[in-house]
Amino acid sequence: MKKIELEIVALSHSITQTHSYAVVLGEVNGLRRLPIVIGGFEAQAIAVALERMNPSRPLTHDLMKNFMIAFNVELHEIVINDLQEGIFYSKLVCSSANDTVEIDSRTSDALALAVRFGCPIYTYDNILDQAGVLMEDDHKKTDIPAASSTLTSETGGKENLQSLSLEELNTLLAEVLEQEDYIKAIAIRDEIKSRGK
Repeated sequence: MKKIELEIVALSHSITQTHSYAVVLGEVNGLRRLPIVIGGFEAQAIAVALERMNPSRPLTHDLMKNFMIAFNVELHEIVINDLQEGIFYSKLVCSSANDTVEIDSRTSDALALAVRFGCPIYTYDNILDQAGVLMEDDHKKTDIPAASSTLTSETGGKENLQSLSLEELNTLLAEVLEQEDYIKAIAIRDEIKSRGK
């Protein structure tokens, strides 16, 4: 079966499930998108790597990468190889000096490692046919925004970043970075950048 290469085109709050996120994978040189619902921790792990942030202490996926490097294990690719009852299954294709192995993985963890190692992400046609979405040709190069300018606060209310002053945004950014909430930090940083600062 022919593998199809994918790339991460968006990371956002899930529309269908509260307290969840969606990572959207796009077909390289194609029009299909594969949305996958993931947890908040995994979304943060992916966002940290995508945005090249440096947390004060290594996150779990950074630890895994450091462990693999320390023992000369190379991650060649990840493959989203199955879809059963709405759950995606993936494998890590790794090698050491003596062997190449395929390791079963949650798709969210596999994606977090793929971003850190810069390795390709693949799937198969049948998975894209089952769960993929076809984009119109004129939207092919349009990335879905990584985060919106409205954040859900701890109390469940909405906080519109556009209504905050630059000073308030910088204070809020410091607070969410202190809490290691990198998803919110990206949205706040993007709002600050949009104001030309």
